Amino acid sequence: MILSRAALLEAIQNKEIIITPFDESLVGPCSIDFRLGNEFRVYRKTNRKTRLDDEFSYSKEYYHTRKLECGEALPLKPGQLVLGVTLEQLKLTDSLCAFIEGRSRFARSGLFVHVSSGLVQPGSNNHQVLEIFNASPNELELVPGTRICQLVFMRATGGAAYSGSFQNQTRP
Repeated sequence: MILSRAALLEAIQNKEIIITPFDESLVGPCSIDFRLGNEFRVYRKTNRKTRLDDEFSYSKEYYHTRKLECGEALPLKPGQLVLGVTLEQLKLTDSLCAFIEGRSRFARSGLFVHVSSGLVQPGSNNHQVLEIFNASPNELELVPGTRICQLVFMRATGGAAYSGSFQNQTRP
């Protein structure tokens, strides 16, 4: 069951959902907007094949990190993928999970905010990494602080806890 605004605010008050920093104005009818942080992983073209198997781990030769200053924007070319991170850190109890969704205003411009990994596991405690892709024919600019995505929260029955390799992640 998706949590409504009232249920979201109750879960926040009960510390089932902890968002840092928290701004109540970002809570909608059944989701919470999250803002774009200022640090990005920008991929380099290597002209090498990358084998994607269970042992895959991308190395720094494939990307560089870019941290934007106040007022600066990151240009995103058509067909370009970058990793970004939310400004907010999210901590969930073992009884809640969430899904990252894009916002319609940006989707209409060809922006994907998560390419495929939109699930936030129960018990997660991290800044959400966004796989940001420009599907439009035009260059877009990513502006830190923008309400870039929304999270939809649900109850996870039976209890579950995330203990994966990205727990406590703060950078893209």
